[in-house]
Amino acid sequence: MNEGKVNLAQMALRQIEIAAKYLPHTEPGILEKIKHTKREIIVHFPVKMDDGSVRVFTGYRVQHNDTRGPFKGGVRFHPDAHLDEMRALAMWMTWKAAVVNIPFGGAKGGVECDPRTMTSQELENMTRRYTWEISPFIGPEADILAPDVSTNPQVMAWIMDTYSIRKGYSVPGIVTGKPLELGGSRGRFRATGLGLFIVAERAARFQGLALKDARVVIQGAGNVGGTAARVFSDAGAKVIAISDINGGVYNHRGLDVAKALQCKRNNNCFTSGEIDGDEISNEELLLLECDILVPAAIENQITGENAGALRCRMIVEGANGPTTPAADTVLRERNIYLIPDILANAGGVVVSYFEWVQNLQELLWSEEEIYQRLKKILSNAFDEVKALSEREKVDMRTAAGMLGIGRVAEATKLRGIFP
Repeated sequence: MNEGKVNLAQMALRQIEIAAKYLPHTEPGILEKIKHTKREIIVHFPVKMDDGSVRVFTGYRVQHNDTRGPFKGGVRFHPDAHLDEMRALAMWMTWKAAVVNIPFGGAKGGVECDPRTMTSQELENMTRRYTWEISPFIGPEADILAPDVSTNPQVMAWIMDTYSIRKGYSVPGIVTGKPLELGGSRGRFRATGLGLFIVAERAARFQGLALKDARVVIQGAGNVGGTAARVFSDAGAKVIAISDINGGVYNHRGLDVAKALQCKRNNNCFTSGEIDGDEISNEELLLLECDILVPAAIENQITGENAGALRCRMIVEGANGPTTPAADTVLRERNIYLIPDILANAGGVVVSYFEWVQNLQELLWSEEEIYQRLKKILSNAFDEVKALSEREKVDMRTAAGMLGIGRVAEATKLRGIFP
């Protein structure tokens, strides 16, 4: 059966339905409420390009749920950015914050564009105009933005400055993931990849898998995949393959991760002539025999079509939505242990929370403080999800969904539905 590309919003709703079966005491009306986003903002705005022409861009900000705290979520610049994607990602952020038990709700934003074809000045103009258009709906106590695909600390600095101009004073808490000089947090850049490793290490221990010399395959070499590759390598694991959008490189003896990532920085791709390894496609990479597979690129990578051919022992999801519901069924049947995205890649939102707290209190924590706090929160979250998984005899994705959705549902019940 050809599964095709799964609609992310439908995938997110399907995951709620699966988890809800194990939450029989949750009122149907509350579950119905949290299936819907609270607010969906679509803006069309003009931007002056370097050649003097004016181009109209489409931007989004979807705010899913703020029952447990202000909306929180990234901003991505991508040609395929669309409303259903934003709905799903905002929803997953709500569950993610609830799983790690930090006081945020979920949101997501983005602009439909190809940043690779734009100059720095054009990106700045677009970012500032997008920020201006959505500024009535965001704020440090309402909706806090963060980096995502093709956005970075510089983009966050532009957003912060534009929002601050509108308010008339500096508002560092409007974004996280910003430069240290503007109130950013130490450790933020590495947070998601490092958090993924913390969760993977704990999972491997319970699976009886030693990380030293464990074979790791990573799809994606950006902030998440690249950081994870370095940390796994430093821990003694063998990263045998890594890739980006153009493909990757494979060496069954283990790659020189530092050299591979340097090659990526220099050439914007993995050139096998500079790395001791063979070129490999993203499709081939997923099917390599390994101990740990880390899909850290984009959604819809492990599907009902290829899940039966995977040769890994454990999957740790670095990307959002890389595994479809049909693939989940196959993986369960094959006893492949999977750590879901809303737990595995939650390190970013945890350290974003730390940055937000530091901004509100005008503090600056050390990187060691950040790491210890991050490790404690993620370890506790993993243990809670694992205990629920064992008690209810469900897979880790269902257990994480039960924990996150259950917390949001309980908070909704306590606050009540007005009027």
